Amino acid sequence: MLTRRQVRRVVDLALDEDAPSGDLTSEVFVPETAVARASVVAREAGVMAGGDVVVETFATVDPAVVVEVLRADAEPFAAGDVLATVEGPARAVLRGERVALNLVQRLCGIATLTARYVEAVEGTGVRIVDTRKTTPGLRALERHAVRCGGGRNHRFSLSDAVMAKDNHLALVDDVTAAIRQARDQLPHTTHVEVEVDRLDQVEAVLAGGVDTIMLDNFTPDDLRTGVALVAGRAIVEASGGITLETVGDVARTGVDVISIGALTHSVRALDLGLDVEVGGAGGADAGATGPAE
Repeated sequence: MLTRRQVRRVVDLALDEDAPSGDLTSEVFVPETAVARASVVAREAGVMAGGDVVVETFATVDPAVVVEVLRADAEPFAAGDVLATVEGPARAVLRGERVALNLVQRLCGIATLTARYVEAVEGTGVRIVDTRKTTPGLRALERHAVRCGGGRNHRFSLSDAVMAKDNHLALVDDVTAAIRQARDQLPHTTHVEVEVDRLDQVEAVLAGGVDTIMLDNFTPDDLRTGVALVAGRAIVEASGGITLETVGDVARTGVDVISIGALTHSVRALDLGLDVEVGGAGGADAGATGPAE
């Protein structure tokens, strides 16, 4: 689960980057007493992710800012829907605006794209999972967004499981012996996965005793052949260049898991905006950007 500590760490870094010495524009244009009311509005349909990020961003800037999240994480929304409302000191609202939007737009984009992949394999029983191709420093948030879209997470880090890929295998002479040696060194609870890029590698990998075998950049026909060769002796994962147009065909080959780096490494941020109500600046009922009365 996404923790407040994980969210706060990202928010602190982002706010420090965006306003290291304060928001100069708001400090000279907006009266200190001004109060702003604003709404986070969807410009397009999608799936919500990152409500806690919006709350934490404005609370970090100024605890006096009140945020009400109106769409729960994993809930779909339509264009024009209000996802959250924000009210409080205008300078604080404006200072937190870009950081909150940057993060929640990206997370909603990930959740929305993931949901499309999940929908494309509906009825096959295949799991759609992410990869470690995440934005440095944002992995916990991006992995949360994948879950909001109905996907699952792969190993979180290099420390979580053994996953031998092509560059690892290039450095060993006997793959079967290397896997067995690794097994001897590991706790019995540690998951072992090995990637192959040719059908003739499958038997040697299975002989070592793996839990998951990844078939990387295989055609659908070769995936079907690979699934038949594995014959239930390991979980079969497909990966490599899989798109929304091809994921359904891949799922129907009989694989168990499809891992997709594009969920996080090349996703488009969803179009959301923070719309501030127009009004006078200086009183409890004033907006953020109007002239003082």
